[in-house]
Amino acid sequence: MTQSVRNAAGSSLLVGLEGTALTALERAWLKLLRPAGIILFRRNIEDAKQTRALLTEATKFCTKPYMAFVDVEGGTVDRLRDALAPMAPVEAVAQAARAIGHSAIAREHGHLIARAIKAFGFNSPLAPVLDLGLPASEKVLATRCAGPTPEEVVAFAREFLAGLAAEDVAGCGKHFPGLGGGTLDSHLETPKIRRTWQKLWQEDLEPYRALRDELPMVMVSHAAYPLTKDKKRPASVSSFWVSEVLRKRIGYRGIVLSDDLEMGGVANVMPMGDAAVEAVRVGSDLLLICHHPEPILNVYEALVTEGERSAAFGRLLEARARESERKRLKTFRTGMPAALGKRQFEALRARILRFGETVAQPGLKRRPAGE
Repeated sequence: MTQSVRNAAGSSLLVGLEGTALTALERAWLKLLRPAGIILFRRNIEDAKQTRALLTEATKFCTKPYMAFVDVEGGTVDRLRDALAPMAPVEAVAQAARAIGHSAIAREHGHLIARAIKAFGFNSPLAPVLDLGLPASEKVLATRCAGPTPEEVVAFAREFLAGLAAEDVAGCGKHFPGLGGGTLDSHLETPKIRRTWQKLWQEDLEPYRALRDELPMVMVSHAAYPLTKDKKRPASVSSFWVSEVLRKRIGYRGIVLSDDLEMGGVANVMPMGDAAVEAVRVGSDLLLICHHPEPILNVYEALVTEGERSAAFGRLLEARARESERKRLKTFRTGMPAALGKRQFEALRARILRFGETVAQPGLKRRPAGE
């Protein structure tokens, strides 16, 4: 029981690293945990060759099939901008697609992001953002949203996901159930989004309902929704949001992962270890811990401790790990993508830059939120 619980706890985690090469300490705890995958940030990325070498070594310690994630939405959230080229922001792409009446531009955005992350060895960009671009969240989400209406978000995301899928790259819809009504940054605080259940169901949740069968993964946010059945808990640790709404009412059957458990949105509400246990209890397959080794090990030990203390939780954790493996086998069938040659890499860079120029043309300027 103990070893199987430990295996299940480790394979529930997606973890970050500290630098551009593995340290001896990281090799030791990766070997102990055998996580489901790795997520890298700008601090980890110098160029494609170095990044691929880091991922090659780190993923040898992961359970198979491994996941290799990097945030590349375009615009403000683009971890490859310095090592490759700045990717156009979602808002600009979606607005350009509407302006010219041609959805292929959103598909091209997905295709370029897929090509970009594959060049560095990744298999998901943790995109698209499915939040509504509402006035309340404009200062927080900025240009990350495709539009203020669910119809605009769905239209963009459907084509974007098709662009990813054509390159065998897995998309991830975020941040369920929606941050469009939030005024606070969940990296630091817990947004309390005062939208009614009816508004949330008809608007914020419509992208997840419409794209249910097209989303390989869904990331759950750390926002709370005081006007709904669960008035206090962040969605990431709420059985109402994950189990009842996402899995049952919407009927989502793909991979469910928590947003980073180091974020203030959940850490301000409960200790990180407790949050990890609750996230598993309420229905998440995988837990993100993006930055430091201490919280990664603390979360691992919290899962193991609870699994050994409670036979019921131990069985749940093991069952969740088996189900996660089944989903990962379906979603991440291939190993590391092939590297690009120098000419191919430069051609991709030039294509990304041309695409950015296209969506930034005069006449395709940003529309104020709420119009």
